[in-house]
Amino acid sequence: MTQVPGMETSAISVLKRAVELDQSSRFQESLVCYQEGIQLLMDVLKAVKDDSKKVHYRQKIKSYMDRAEQIKVHVNQLKEEGKYHEQIRIADDATGYSYEVLFRPYITEGVTEVWVEDPYIRHIHQLYNFLRFCEMLLKASCKVKRIHLLTSQEEGDNSSQQASALSELKQSLQSQDVCLDLQYSTFHDREIRFYKHDDDDPLRFDNGWIIKIGRGLDYFKKPKGRFSIGYCDYDQRQCQETTVDIFHSKHTKTL
Repeated sequence: MTQVPGMETSAISVLKRAVELDQSSRFQESLVCYQEGIQLLMDVLKAVKDDSKKVHYRQKIKSYMDRAEQIKVHVNQLKEEGKYHEQIRIADDATGYSYEVLFRPYITEGVTEVWVEDPYIRHIHQLYNFLRFCEMLLKASCKVKRIHLLTSQEEGDNSSQQASALSELKQSLQSQDVCLDLQYSTFHDREIRFYKHDDDDPLRFDNGWIIKIGRGLDYFKKPKGRFSIGYCDYDQRQCQETTVDIFHSKHTKTL
């Protein structure tokens, strides 16, 4: 019983966030939080002994499950109609927008490939951003096997720094059984897509999620110092103002 208050506090915190995201029409993110919060409440239900409290938790769980199911139906309908579009506005100096927070709801089970189009993976802090993004993918529940990066090539004295950093990252990812495919181009689009493979089909499938960030992966502000909060933890790092547009297209096969 001593653990119940802490478990309940965690559940309330996650479900409060789910409701906030729901009210902001950030449905896919809210669905993830509802699912996590419901699981936490179910753990609380298993731990309590009082019958009246069990009734209370069952009612709460049912109400949240009903709402989660409504969201799932709504999101699936928008996907089928090709109308899903969600926009997140990140305010200047806002925190809490690490890559884990931003991308986790869209990295679905079975994702094996990720395509990143970002022209600004060139300077040292941008290279570190991409490294952080790759580390986030390695921690995801899916098993990413290939990461494609399309970026622009640095010119002048910094070109060797970019080449050296990406070469080192490529070797490091290989040790994790992940292939980094590098391509260079002159373009301005910033887009991230996730792909998965079907065991019964050699073709790969776009899982439908397309994420466009106004500033690409480079939306964090420079920390105030090397020992300032946010230097290591990107959830604590202040952001630059930007918008994140999330679309969903119906699954398409690609050779």
